[in-house]
Amino acid sequence: MKNSRKFLMGMVTVFFVLLAACGNSPDDVNASLDNDPQNNDSTEDRSDDSTEIDLPKNTVSNTDNSNSTATVDPSKNDPTQVEDSSAENTKASLKEEYLKKLNNMKKETDDKRNNPPDESTYALKNVEGEIHDIWDGLLNEIYGVLKQELPQQEMEQLREAQRKWLNYRDRTALEASLKYKGGTMEHLEYAIVLNNLTEARCFKLVEDYMEY
Repeated sequence: MKNSRKFLMGMVTVFFVLLAACGNSPDDVNASLDNDPQNNDSTEDRSDDSTEIDLPKNTVSNTDNSNSTATVDPSKNDPTQVEDSSAENTKASLKEEYLKKLNNMKKETDDKRNNPPDESTYALKNVEGEIHDIWDGLLNEIYGVLKQELPQQEMEQLREAQRKWLNYRDRTALEASLKYKGGTMEHLEYAIVLNNLTEARCFKLVEDYMEY
């Protein structure tokens, strides 16, 4: 009986010792980790480092995306659009160029008529001879440009119309000169009417046949 009681007391003592050891170890371990300054510093450092690394990456990415979206303009890099625009400007300027040229020539020829060297018929005929050279030269120049610009079928129609107009011009000038048949004004009147009709034809060809 005494041996059994000693054995039982020994077992109870061992049990309490084990119970005390098991109850303190989890809390003690956690508390020691929380209170360890080295562990706390390393945790805070890792948190700070990760924040500092992530923010610059996101900022750079957003900035690059916004810049690339704002500066991209596909039409500016399209060579066909640039060429088309250049071609349109060239064609558009052709008609404007000739209208400007014709208006300048009209001012020049009107000035010649209004300011002859003298009032003699001879001087007036010489002025009309100079005016004829100007307008007849411009008529041939414009006709040559249209031969290059117009489609073949349209050019054929213009060629036929031009033949008819030349007959009309010469006939009209002749009929006008007959009012002064036999007089000093006969040839002068013929030249004036001929030049006026040629001037009008130049404007007509540019305005009606030069599309651009």
